[in-house]
Amino acid sequence: MSTWIIYSIGFAAQLLFSSRLIIQWITSEKQKKVTTPTLFWTLSLFASFLLFIYGYLRDDFAIMLGQGLTYFIYIRNLQLQKQWEKFPKAMRWFLLLVPVFISIFYFNNNTIDVERLFKNEAIPFWLLVLGIVSQVVFTLRFVFQWLYSEKQKESSLPFGFWLLSLIGSTLILTYAIIRKDPVLFIGQLFGAVIYSRNLMLIKKSHVKNP
Repeated sequence: MSTWIIYSIGFAAQLLFSSRLIIQWITSEKQKKVTTPTLFWTLSLFASFLLFIYGYLRDDFAIMLGQGLTYFIYIRNLQLQKQWEKFPKAMRWFLLLVPVFISIFYFNNNTIDVERLFKNEAIPFWLLVLGIVSQVVFTLRFVFQWLYSEKQKESSLPFGFWLLSLIGSTLILTYAIIRKDPVLFIGQLFGAVIYSRNLMLIKKSHVKNP
């Protein structure tokens, strides 16, 4: 597949990720507190699907791992908001099964191509480790958010989510610079600004309502 098509998929994913942050940010600014609109999770799901495909096409295990870990948390949040059931049944099955299918049946010449993932000449082992650590930290924010939301019985984005987002984003920015990946760089640079702003909103909210 041509490089421009692969990058187009990646940039489309980052555009959706950025759109979800803009929508969440604008909604939060209007309400003077951090909120979680349903569209945030819908855009997250479709963006994650595209970025998973992008990672697959780029032979980038770190990206695939990060998206694979958060993908089903997006679906769970849509379930908590009673929105997942509103998706057409065929679309739900498609979104559920395609990433699983790619992960299980990742073949090259009829064999599972483990070396293609872990011994990519374009990604030295130390850089792969950095990428994986970055994605794990970035993913932990959604694990934290998921557990918090399950406890509260509603979908919400607490302080810890935004703090982990900022730390993970900084690590991924470092990875993107070294990897020379414009898709990751542009997406995380924009995201870091929104994460910082949400932390400020939460801090202001706590000052007004200690």
